[in-house]
Amino acid sequence: MRTIVYDQQGDAAQVLSLREESPPPTPAAGQVVVRVLSRPIHPGDLLQVEGAAGVPPRRYAVPRSPGVEGTGVIEAVGEGVEGLRAGQRVAFFPVPGAWSELVTVPAELAVPVPEGVSAETAALMLVNPLTLLTLLRAVEDAQHGKEGPVVQTAAGSAIGKLVGAAALRHGFPLVNLVRSAAGAQALRKRFPGLPTISTADPDWRTQAQSAIGGRGAQVVLDAVGGSLTGDLVALLAEGGTLITYGGLGSGSTPVESLGLTSRELTVRGVSVGRWLTRTPEERAEDVAFATRLAETAPELLEVAACYDLADFAEAISHVRRPGRSGTVLLTSPAP
Repeated sequence: MRTIVYDQQGDAAQVLSLREESPPPTPAAGQVVVRVLSRPIHPGDLLQVEGAAGVPPRRYAVPRSPGVEGTGVIEAVGEGVEGLRAGQRVAFFPVPGAWSELVTVPAELAVPVPEGVSAETAALMLVNPLTLLTLLRAVEDAQHGKEGPVVQTAAGSAIGKLVGAAALRHGFPLVNLVRSAAGAQALRKRFPGLPTISTADPDWRTQAQSAIGGRGAQVVLDAVGGSLTGDLVALLAEGGTLITYGGLGSGSTPVESLGLTSRELTVRGVSVGRWLTRTPEERAEDVAFATRLAETAPELLEVAACYDLADFAEAISHVRRPGRSGTVLLTSPAP
């Protein structure tokens, strides 16, 4: 069994290594063992390995394996598990250690993959759609029943494109921000009904204010942060909300410079990592939504490239390419 491990935080290409492990895991009661055939490299996976900027890197007495999402085939079923069988295709989230070829998964987190859904799509079937639902709920809470313009950063990312599709489907006004002119052109072609602005343009702030209208944005969805935060807060209407769910940017912005009190602004952090706090019934509804999305709109779960598990360094390099479209997957051969 191959697995990617690390025992200290740092540059992923430096601290990660591939090793062979044995014996294979045995499922306890209520668990299944999944042979993982494909797993995504999410920004959060790399953050887990590299640590947050400005925070001392951690060391671990026991090596860890990154990843929380993947898809594969059940190899063994533990006692008391119903509705799942050996040989069945499943996706899973959140299960630590997905960058391994065999993973022990709680049966309640193993989601059957519908017939006709590819392994590539199944690998992305849960985290991104569930993140979309998490963000849409946060937007709804922030709007307090009043519809208003929403601005999102990283609009060309996997999550950004899902938000764009949801805006068109549900009819809420959305302004997209991307980092480059080429990215803006590509996104305008994909979503011609949505204003898209490149923050590389010298006058992007003026363009954004014009697209929003005189009132300002009621909500900003931000996956970038860093030095961009001040400009994003300036786009908010009085009483607006900045929803942050990522840290793709560089630099920092002092909180006291944002005028939160005088403008009665709200800053809220959102993470799909808290999805398990929802009730079992709510989680079942969310999983049903994610499964339908994989079946009916697989183009929204775009794959940039696939790399064998052993080629993780090359895959991570691809993740960091400017202008990348889609998610990079790490794969293992089928048994």
